[in-house]
Amino acid sequence: MAESVPLGVYVHWPFCAAICPYCDFNVHLARDTQGADWRAGYLRALSHAQGMRADGPVETIFFGGGTPSLMAPELVADILADIDRRWGLAANAEISLEANPVSAPENQLKALKVAGITRLSLGVQALDAAALKFLGRTHSVAQAQEAFAVASSIFEHVSLDLIYARPTQTLADWRRELQGVLAMAPAHVSLYQLTIEPETPFFRRHEAGKFAMPEDTLAADMYEVTQELCDAAGLPAYEVSNHARAGHACRHNIATWQGGDYLGIGPGAHGRVTTETGRVATFARTKPADWLASLANGGDGFQEKRPLTDYDLHAEALLLGLRLVEGLPMSRLAALGVPLDMGRIAMLRDDGLLARDVQVLAVTPAGRLVLDQITGAVLAG
Repeated sequence: MAESVPLGVYVHWPFCAAICPYCDFNVHLARDTQGADWRAGYLRALSHAQGMRADGPVETIFFGGGTPSLMAPELVADILADIDRRWGLAANAEISLEANPVSAPENQLKALKVAGITRLSLGVQALDAAALKFLGRTHSVAQAQEAFAVASSIFEHVSLDLIYARPTQTLADWRRELQGVLAMAPAHVSLYQLTIEPETPFFRRHEAGKFAMPEDTLAADMYEVTQELCDAAGLPAYEVSNHARAGHACRHNIATWQGGDYLGIGPGAHGRVTTETGRVATFARTKPADWLASLANGGDGFQEKRPLTDYDLHAEALLLGLRLVEGLPMSRLAALGVPLDMGRIAMLRDDGLLARDVQVLAVTPAGRLVLDQITGAVLAG
């Protein structure tokens, strides 16, 4: 039943001051985004979401994008107040917001904290001037460092996002850069290998031979260095790309990886909702104007609401749950009815890619490098 499934809310703000060439998210250049129609749109979307799942409380909220730090703090506050009115906010609710260094001046961050934000995720992406330029970022290394210092003086929970395995980057380069990041003493870091996504400027440039990506062996070595340095700094991995000190892991993302419900609000937002008739995947209209028009004209803003099949549920449970270092209890997989290929699981354990503990299905550090293959291999049928 829905009552037993934790509830979160994902709020997508699709606007950026500039669009990075590697990004394949639903993002648009910011223009007129301060009008009352945006407040009306988000509140109407929350009303429709309440019709799908009425019970709370909401444990976590994540404002993603786009660049949500460009949002008016008053709009953030209104969205949070409406969520609290409809579902109730848990007393210790985690409320995260993504920010870019140049869109996070001290007065804006203080206003966002007053609005209700408890955790900030700062998109630094690199601590190297040439890399920042290549990645299309509009801030400098100094601005990134200053933004982190200011954010840390305001919020108890601050995370840094970085991208590595970039063209021309050497293993020594990444070791030195990551050491610089860890010297800033963050309590949480999200460290992603650069991927070339279709329909992005980077994809077209890569196809044209404008740059070459690192060899897989070098990227794997960078991953190993990442684990080594983060472990030594007291930020062990709790997920494939996320590291944190005790008490600083992102609860919203953990709940998502563990199969919790999350209401997807905003243009292009995805959601997963447990209803009386089963679990439903939602996907909002991607174009901001279309999303607003649908809601203004009595629609729900969704492009798709799709009941998930048993296969969908089983595949998602493995795909998401195996990202976590702790893995998935075998008892939970049995309760979900996930069909497992025990022969392949035994082989993967013998190969050192799955943990030996038969009570859980968990990927080892070596296995995280080939996670996609493992996920496909362990699902029977």
